[in-house]
Amino acid sequence: MGVPVNLLYANRMKKPVEVRSDRVELVETFLRIVEAGSLSSAAKRLGTTQPTISRRLQMLESWLGIKLLRRSTHTMNLTGDGERFFARAKDVMEGWKSLEEEVQGSRAVPTGHLRVVVPHAFGQQQMIAPLTDFMRTYPNVTVEWILHDMRPNFMTDGIDCAIQLGPADDLNTVALHLAEVPRIVVAPPALVGKKTPLLTINDLHTIPWVALRQYYRDEVFLIHKQSAEERCIPIQAKLFSDSIYAVRAATLAGLGASLVSAWVVADDLAQGRLVQLVPEWGAASLPVYIVYPYARFYPARLRSFVKLMRNRMPRVVEMRVPAGVRGDSNRIIT
Repeated sequence: MGVPVNLLYANRMKKPVEVRSDRVELVETFLRIVEAGSLSSAAKRLGTTQPTISRRLQMLESWLGIKLLRRSTHTMNLTGDGERFFARAKDVMEGWKSLEEEVQGSRAVPTGHLRVVVPHAFGQQQMIAPLTDFMRTYPNVTVEWILHDMRPNFMTDGIDCAIQLGPADDLNTVALHLAEVPRIVVAPPALVGKKTPLLTINDLHTIPWVALRQYYRDEVFLIHKQSAEERCIPIQAKLFSDSIYAVRAATLAGLGASLVSAWVVADDLAQGRLVQLVPEWGAASLPVYIVYPYARFYPARLRSFVKLMRNRMPRVVEMRVPAGVRGDSNRIIT
C-alpha cells in the first residue's frame, strides 16, 4: 500500500517551511560564526550550544544550496560563495534592523546584550557610577563589562564599544572624546619631611620613584599649568608596575613618589595620606574616548549607552570637560 499523496506533499514541505520561518535567525547565526571565528565562540555569544549552531549552519547551506564554510579540525574559512553571501547578508541584516527601529520610532526601547571593554582600574572605579545610571535607566539591557587594558578587536571579539584611555588612532573606528584625566605627582608625607615648599621641580630627580611602566620609566614630562613650560625630569624608579593600583599602594607604603591620575589618589590627598608635589606642574592629561566600529546601523542599546556616557563622563570626579571629536560626522551617535 502506497503512502498517500497528501502525506508525501506535507513531508516535502515541512523542512522548507521551517527554514523559511527561521531564515533571519539562520542568517544572523552565520554572521556571528564568521565574526567570532568559530562555531563554539558564536555559540557563547548567542547563548546556545555548538551543536545548535552547527545545525543552523547546515540548514542555511541546505536552504541556499551552496557551501558557505570550509571546516577542518583547526581551521574555518569562507568559500567564494560564503564571502559574497556574508557581505550581502550583513548589509541586509543591518538594513532590516534599521527599518525595524525606524518604523518603531520613539517606541523603540533599548533591549538586548551590550559587550563593553574598559580599562582595568578605570572600569572598576570611575566607570561604575555612569554604568549604574545606564542600567537603571534601561533595565531591559544586560551588560558584559570586560576589564581589559588592550585594544579590542571589535569583530572577532564581538565587542560593541570600548572605553579607551590615551590616543584613539584606529581610523576604522569612531572615537568620541568624553573627558580628560588630569595626572599629578604625589608622595607620602614622610618622603618630604618638613620641607617648605615640599619640593621644587629641580628636586624631583633626587627622590626615589615608583613608575607606571606603560607611561614612564626613566623620566617624566611635566608641564607648567600657567606658562605651559615643559620639563623632562630624569628619575630613578625603585619599582615598576603596569597597575595603577599597585603604584598607588607602593607610594602609600613609602617606596617613592609617583605620577598618577588624580582620581586614583583623591581620597588619599584629602585624608593626608599623600601630598601633592609641585602642584603648579602636571603631566599631559589622558583623553578618555568611547570607541566603536563604523556601521550602517547602531542598535538602540548602543546609541543609548553612548549618549549617556557623553553626558555623564565629564561630571565624574576628577575629570575635565573635553574639547573635540574625531570621526565621520555621519557615523557619530548623537
